[in-house]
Amino acid sequence: MRWRKGRRSSNIEDRRGMGLPMKAIGGGIGGLIVLVMALLLGADPGAVFNNMPATTTTGVNPAPLSEEDKELGDFVSVVLADTEDTWNEIFAAYNRDYREPTLVLFSGAVESSCGFAQSAIGPFYCPIDEKVYIDLSFYRDLKERFNAPGDFAEAYVIAHEVGHHVQNQLGIMEQVQGAQQRLGGVDANRLSVMLELQADCFAGVWAHNADRANILEQGDIEEGLNAASSIGDDRLQMESQGTVTPDSFTHGSSAQRVSWFQKGLESGDVNSCNTFDDAANL
Repeated sequence: MRWRKGRRSSNIEDRRGMGLPMKAIGGGIGGLIVLVMALLLGADPGAVFNNMPATTTTGVNPAPLSEEDKELGDFVSVVLADTEDTWNEIFAAYNRDYREPTLVLFSGAVESSCGFAQSAIGPFYCPIDEKVYIDLSFYRDLKERFNAPGDFAEAYVIAHEVGHHVQNQLGIMEQVQGAQQRLGGVDANRLSVMLELQADCFAGVWAHNADRANILEQGDIEEGLNAASSIGDDRLQMESQGTVTPDSFTHGSSAQRVSWFQKGLESGDVNSCNTFDDAANL
């Protein structure tokens, strides 16, 4: 990506390097793996935090930021700024105001309005405070564990979480969460998949705009598609338990995530992202 000359967002809250007492979410290493699978790229953190036992442990102050860490923070600031430009333009076309989200960078653990979280749960969006939270060490996992390297793969993560912010502003997230409480079970999971796939499509809408703005380079789109494929529920379930259980999907299969990202990318139109009416693709 040609990002170095891009505008930097002012909506960055950098908590890296801040000391914070740590809570250990119950379940040990196995529990943390389950959380990563469940929450990767945008589950409802409040629901997970409230259902997990927690114990208090002593936190360790993060080390001073390296030059690489500083550059990575600079990069995500540019990505966030570009999402701001895209969604401000789209909302304005519908005579609506876009409230820009805040991106919180943290190390190890963070306190959000949705609850206390450790970095093991992955990036998440909190609709209560309208903030995206990410420990940038997640990008190392994206590259090494999920085999999805590249700066555009990293940008896709931010764009997906911003997609949840768009859903929150449009009232979609609230409607889905209300329906999930009424339905429960498999139907609730199905709605979660629809919500996540729409966020993928919204990320594609942003990518369409980024391509138009000439900040993408050869291979960037392939990086994004690879990232979407690498974190599909079917692939994660196969890696963690050796079997695939579609009724327990919360984010969608690899093929579904790639398909909806491509829809947004090709059209650049939010109206192409109605995953709730396009049940044939779920």
